Amino acid sequence: MNDNTDKNKKLRDLYEQVMLPNYAPADFIPEKASGSSVWDKNNKKFIDFGGGIAVNSLGHSHPKLVSALNEQSKKLWHLSNYISNEPAINLAKQLTDLTFADKVYFSNSGSEANEAAIKMARRYHHEKGNGRDEIIAFNNSFHGRSLLNISLGASDNHRKGFGPFPAGIRHATYNDLSSVKALITAKTAAIIIEPVQGEAGVVPAKQEFLVGVRDLCTQNGVLLIMDEVQSGVGRMGNLFGYMAFGIEPDILTSAKGLGGGIPIGATLTKNDIASSMSVGSHGSTFGGNPMACAVADKVIEIVSNPNFLQEVKEKETLLVNKLEGVSKKHQAFREIRSSGLWIGCELNNNGEVNELLDRCYESGLIAVSAGTSTLRFAPALNISEDEISEGIERLEDALSS
Repeated sequence: MNDNTDKNKKLRDLYEQVMLPNYAPADFIPEKASGSSVWDKNNKKFIDFGGGIAVNSLGHSHPKLVSALNEQSKKLWHLSNYISNEPAINLAKQLTDLTFADKVYFSNSGSEANEAAIKMARRYHHEKGNGRDEIIAFNNSFHGRSLLNISLGASDNHRKGFGPFPAGIRHATYNDLSSVKALITAKTAAIIIEPVQGEAGVVPAKQEFLVGVRDLCTQNGVLLIMDEVQSGVGRMGNLFGYMAFGIEPDILTSAKGLGGGIPIGATLTKNDIASSMSVGSHGSTFGGNPMACAVADKVIEIVSNPNFLQEVKEKETLLVNKLEGVSKKHQAFREIRSSGLWIGCELNNNGEVNELLDRCYESGLIAVSAGTSTLRFAPALNISEDEISEGIERLEDALSS
């Protein structure tokens, strides 16, 4: 295809002219999508194993989500939080019925949900008059891109040139309980942790570690914040990841898959913590948007079905088995780590993940990376077995090339 007929190239050239250069997107531009299939401007088909980085929990253009969005769009688009709305109330009711939580705060993204969680934790201790304001986070974690969240994450790459940073944050080593214990003081307000570190390459917490963190929080009057922005809403084969460990957090954050592609964030907590957030203490212009909440309500209704969640675990087994076969054939991966339909394939050759991503695109497969050496998959939770097989074939083609 020459440059004059390549519709992708025309748009990518325009992208370079008008967009901030903080991303390095693929060379193709999607035109339409359905389920786990995507077609670009030249009508080339791709199988989507990336899921918008765990956002498209039910794939593209799911008919029930389209129906929920269309129906709500004919009623109310936006009101502001001076006035409540029924979709937000219904979604909050579903979330509290299905989790540990009593109260919900809605925002627009995972970053905002995590900001709200930290503010809640500090405000709770402030109202108790105990002077606790320090937060313990973990090395190699990821909590978002705001100044507070990159401070929590501790990545030099994410921090470079953006300081000074908020104070009062300390970093422990993931899966090392002694490192957590060593940082807890009378000033510690909360510990924020992911049940699986996604950006680090899909690294799960050990059972005894996460239970130990919960116990330390309880013993020391510290709040446990679970960042489930990426791990929640069925991604791990449970409605939320904490459920797989038999513990409960004090505060939980959700986003990404919650809206199935529509921007929404949520911060869930218990009554005694929620009561510290008095009128005017926090807010969001678009948080609780009726259209976003109507779609998210339908997502939770579908994903929370026990049969649906069981199928996620079965598809995890299928996909991992196929990936192990591919890896053995091509000597491709040093390790394959999975938590539900959330899979990290660590390459044998360090630093080559971006090259492999480009080969995947050429072969018609959408994936994402984690760091410089891990190929990451977070496909739709309802991806079909045929689509899994087709995606694996395209991965093989990419590895062969």
